[in-house]
Amino acid sequence: MLITESSLPDIYILEPKVWGDDRGYFFESYREDLLTKTIRKFNWVQDNESLSTKGVLRGLHYQLPPFAQTKLVRVIRGNVLDVAVDIRKGSPNFGKYVTVELSETNKKQLLIPRGFAHGFVVLSDSAIFSYKVDNYYSKESERSILWNDPSLGIDWTLSEKDLVLSDKDKLGQKVQEADVFPFEELYA
Repeated sequence: MLITESSLPDIYILEPKVWGDDRGYFFESYREDLLTKTIRKFNWVQDNESLSTKGVLRGLHYQLPPFAQTKLVRVIRGNVLDVAVDIRKGSPNFGKYVTVELSETNKKQLLIPRGFAHGFVVLSDSAIFSYKVDNYYSKESERSILWNDPSLGIDWTLSEKDLVLSDKDKLGQKVQEADVFPFEELYA
């Protein structure tokens, strides 16, 4: 498995080695020893999966401490544009983001640490999206950054009329007005 840091520090792209033949393919989707050696040890406590149709935009979500989450995300079927935004107050990269296309074909994964808002939009007819988290879901701690915050300028690749959003995601806050937290609190 190849693990590389993205254009934003602390966000990593994982690319597994895929073995294929006329029967299909095989790959290791998770290797704790490689993550620990390359990044650090994680204590995954929950796996989540969603099914979404083309144009569904989920995000930009995060949870406040003490329920902040690191996420390891991948696509099992279809393809999505995945986005992570640095919302660590005081970070030199505050408000900057990285996008990575995740698909059933490229098998890439994205490791998104605590202190980043996360979202994705489905580019294929449908997509099954899977992720590991290192903290449990907390409705009271959940927050959302406005997906089309002009200060971020994220290009979701689909036109706004083709996007499908939840009411919660339509009401996200602009990053400059959102409840965010200093980096020091993330791993306390």
